[in-house]
Amino acid sequence: MRIGSALVAVAALLAASLPSLAAEYRGVAVDAAVLYDGPSERAQKRFVVVRGTPLEVLSTLNPWVKVRDVDGDVLWIRAAELTEPRFVVVSRALASVRRSPSAVGELLFQAERGVLLEVVDGSAPAGWLNVRHPDGTQGFVSASDVFGR
Repeated sequence: MRIGSALVAVAALLAASLPSLAAEYRGVAVDAAVLYDGPSERAQKRFVVVRGTPLEVLSTLNPWVKVRDVDGDVLWIRAAELTEPRFVVVSRALASVRRSPSAVGELLFQAERGVLLEVVDGSAPAGWLNVRHPDGTQGFVSASDVFGR
C-alpha cells in the first residue's frame, strides 16, 4: 500500500511539472536586433533579426538571453530587445492557412518558410493558431507548421 501511495505521489509531481517543460518563446521588440555567438557585445555578430521574430528562450545570463531560432541556431541577444511573442514564423516549406481550424477547411493562402504571421488571439482549438498575414488576410494555421508557440 505504501509503495502504491508513493508511486501515485511521484506521478502527481511529474504531471504537475510537465507544463514547466513547455518551451518559452519571446519576440524581438526592436526594429533590428543583433544575435551574437556569446553573451557579450564583443562576441561575434552572427545575424540581424527584425521586429516580431520569435525566439525560443534557453537560459538567461543578465542582461543576456540565450535563444534558439527557427533554424536551430543557438545565439545570444540582449534581454531588453525581447518582449512577449506576438508572431510565429513558418517553419515548413509551405504552411496552409485555412478559413477554419481544420485540415479540410477552405484554403485561404499558403505561406512560405520564413514568413512572419501575427497571432491574432488564443481562442483557436488545440493544434491550431488564428493568424494574420502581413497583407491582412486572417485564418488558421496548424501549430506544427510554425515556430514560436
